[in-house]
Amino acid sequence: MLLHPRLRPLACALLVLPLSLGAQAASATKSKAVRADEVREARTAELFYEVLLGELTASTGEPGTGYALMLQAARQSDDSALYRRAIEIALQARSGDAALNAAQAWRSAQPQSRDANRFVLQILIALNRVGDSAEPLRQELAQTPAPQRAAAIATIPRLYAHVSDKTLAADITAQALQGELQKPALGAIAWTTIGQMRLAAADQEGALAAARQALQLDPQADGPVLLALALSEDGMSAAEPLIAQHFQGASSPEARMAYARSLLGRQRYPEAAVQLKRLTAEQPSLPDPWLLLATLQVQDGRLDGAEASLRQFMALTDTATAPGQSHQASQTHQAGLTQAFLLQAHIAEKRQQYPQALAWLDRIPNPQELLGAQLRRASILVHQGQLAQARALIQALPSGSEQDQRMKLAAEVQLLREARQYQAAYELQGQLVALAPDDGDLLYDQAMLADKAGQRETMEQLLRALIAKHPDYHHAYNALGYSLADRGANLPEAKALVQKALEYAPGDPFITDSLGWVEFRLGNTTEALRLLEQAYRAQPDAEIAAHLGEVLWQLQHPELARKTWREGLELNPDNETLQKTLQRLGVQP
Repeated sequence: MLLHPRLRPLACALLVLPLSLGAQAASATKSKAVRADEVREARTAELFYEVLLGELTASTGEPGTGYALMLQAARQSDDSALYRRAIEIALQARSGDAALNAAQAWRSAQPQSRDANRFVLQILIALNRVGDSAEPLRQELAQTPAPQRAAAIATIPRLYAHVSDKTLAADITAQALQGELQKPALGAIAWTTIGQMRLAAADQEGALAAARQALQLDPQADGPVLLALALSEDGMSAAEPLIAQHFQGASSPEARMAYARSLLGRQRYPEAAVQLKRLTAEQPSLPDPWLLLATLQVQDGRLDGAEASLRQFMALTDTATAPGQSHQASQTHQAGLTQAFLLQAHIAEKRQQYPQALAWLDRIPNPQELLGAQLRRASILVHQGQLAQARALIQALPSGSEQDQRMKLAAEVQLLREARQYQAAYELQGQLVALAPDDGDLLYDQAMLADKAGQRETMEQLLRALIAKHPDYHHAYNALGYSLADRGANLPEAKALVQKALEYAPGDPFITDSLGWVEFRLGNTTEALRLLEQAYRAQPDAEIAAHLGEVLWQLQHPELARKTWREGLELNPDNETLQKTLQRLGVQP
């Protein structure tokens, strides 16, 4: 063994001491037992020196030599800790091949070592040698104790998250899990894991098939329905029946909350409200569903209900707060309360109770929520006829990053929208779109503002461009179809567009409202009435009330029409569609 020249004197000095001690011991006694002890001492000392020299060499900038010494010591001693240290030295030197060599030597020496096999598996995956990982993966599952096997299976997608060939990784996972697929305790989690791997490999059909298999084995399992939710969010409508069927029955609060959040993220508010109402009824002690429900209730103009939900949320949040809670729990608590205070301020503002609104805003302790609080203050100024001061309040906020600038622009656009300064809002929205030209939501808002500003042709051009860029953006289909129907232009295309939107969001009451309006424009008043009544039952809304009332008026049911319009005015007295409908028909509800 060749040593670095600077280490040879140290090695010699270290070697002299135990050998001289061994000579003294030999001269003291000639027994076989002592001679055996001498041999063991010499071997232990030699091993110790190799380990020490390996560490010294690695620390003095020669990790290759240090690694070789450590691996030699590991092989001589069959010591797991030394194999592990050799791997660490190789990894610190960024030598994946050397780390793999040490791990394979360890596994060869100790075939039953789960740790050795794990290192082999993890290093192979880190080196992107996915094809070589099949056998170590099977061994890892076989060596995992039965009580821990479900958790081990569930971690496989994270293990392969960064490999380049995700299709091969999915195939290898499916092969490794063949023996688990029909086991009552593991089948559902095994199929779910395969589905997650298929989804990561962009194989939506394979992922959906796996989710179906998992739910057949365990209809109450969370994993497969969360997989189906991910597929639905990716635009796969075929996953919807699985989701709907699952949530018709009992489900864990976590899964139902995930479903509600998913629906909110896709702006399917009525369906989200259904899930949140069920969740608050079944699990009334959970705070978060009350807060989300209050958000939807404020959006729908149900201010009394929103206040009740917020009181429940704040009472539960105070109860859940405990001294010594973690920093993360404390942050979550503060974020929830901040959102509640903002909603309370919004409710007071809606009721024109401006001092109360400001008092709620003053309770917000979190400086990171400055934008939200200032936006509400600015909104109050708008309602008091002080638009310029409101805009100045937002413009004065710090903008240290592009994200800050985007948030400020979006806040100012919202103020202009509230003040019904639609042309100015449209122009400012153009600046926002320029910062993120691929953001579908920003493009959609730009189109809606163009419509409000009286630029209907521009709106339709923007919506068609949005559909071309994001073919699964169902709100664009709905808005374009409704726009065509509202001005009686190209009604067959309008109907096809709205029906396309319904394919992406089946049962959505606002899209159903659009389809009812298309049928009305086509002269199919009976079908229009059916659709609009269905939409209004699912989501009492001022705009739907405007359409339903007009159809009832056309069908010579004036009292029912007036009743519907009155309900719409109670929901939102400022709704432009409803106000224009009443003015056009010359009706006093």
